[in-house]
Amino acid sequence: MKIGVMNNPRIPIIDEIKVIGEAGYDFIDLTIEAPNAQHLEVTATKQLLKDYDLSVVGHTDPIIPYAYPIMSIREACLGEFKRCAEIFARLDAKIMNIHPCYSSPITMKKSLVDLNIEALSPILETAKSFGLVLMLENFIAPFDTVVTFRRILKELPGLKIHLDFGHGNLGKETGMAFCREFPKEIVHVHFSDNRGSDDHHMPLGVGSIDWKGAIKALKSIRYEEGITLEVFSHDPSVRFKYLEISRNLVNFLWENV
Repeated sequence: MKIGVMNNPRIPIIDEIKVIGEAGYDFIDLTIEAPNAQHLEVTATKQLLKDYDLSVVGHTDPIIPYAYPIMSIREACLGEFKRCAEIFARLDAKIMNIHPCYSSPITMKKSLVDLNIEALSPILETAKSFGLVLMLENFIAPFDTVVTFRRILKELPGLKIHLDFGHGNLGKETGMAFCREFPKEIVHVHFSDNRGSDDHHMPLGVGSIDWKGAIKALKSIRYEEGITLEVFSHDPSVRFKYLEISRNLVNFLWENV
């Protein structure tokens, strides 16, 4: 199983590639977001990725208000996704993530899924134009059930699922439920732990997620696409220690479950 790490957007991307590569990970889950990971020099970045034998998974800013029902806002957001897609394609990424959009007028909260479907359509086509598969990440309500995702995937052919097991511990249905329902639609996975009350991004085994069950579910659908350890730390001196503990647990369970 290939295991990767997301870059910390507080740190320049070049510096993050170096530490992730030196730690022996297989890929970087490259998030393009503020404050220090909004821009990169593609040629230099691509060479450094090659030096460390790192592939790229495309990750976009989770707070982009792309479904807000004002066309000028949607157009600006689409422009940003196009910029990201071009960068990811030039770095030879194959997939690009997008998060559900929760921005809407107060009077339209009940229409949030409809707004997302409407706004996702041109973003999906933009990703396709760069040879990328767009994947929607599960999160909190209403984007936390297989029913919602079944409807979205039906209305947007070609859209895939980015399954976050940490988010599954916050919502109505777990990552295991998504595996049962969408065995062929899951193209990337995030692992981080929490205690069910917030998206803590803790090392695996610290929170309340059943990691043995999670890996059993992934193996049952013959998942082989890679796992990002989305484990964060306020103290940089222990960041990669937490990541290593998590990686060791994944490798152990993958071999023994």
